[in-house]
Amino acid sequence: MLALSSTNSFTLYVPPTDMRKSFDSLSGIIISELDSIPSDGNVYIFVNKMRNKIKLLHWQSGGFILYYKRLEKGTIKLPVYEKTVLSLGLDYSAIVLLIDGISITNIKREKRFKKH
Repeated sequence: MLALSSTNSFTLYVPPTDMRKSFDSLSGIIISELDSIPSDGNVYIFVNKMRNKIKLLHWQSGGFILYYKRLEKGTIKLPVYEKTVLSLGLDYSAIVLLIDGISITNIKREKRFKKH
């Protein structure tokens, strides 16, 4: 059961990640590269170089949950970002589209949906 919702905070780690990494190695990236604490409640997102695999690491109820998806066709469309940036904050709706392989770069939100 996917236990993520719009109440979560999402952080995309933008450099490509080796998908052989698991809980401890991904936590190490969060600590050393993002200067964050893996158990802070944020959902951390990692994408491989070919952009056909994605992992989400989330601390919940005393332990880590690791979500992993491999797209059979197509690639994960990452948002446009500065090359010097290591991470991006994303909202829940962007994560849902990202996981499904739908581009989030040209999404136009209508006025009623814009955050204040």
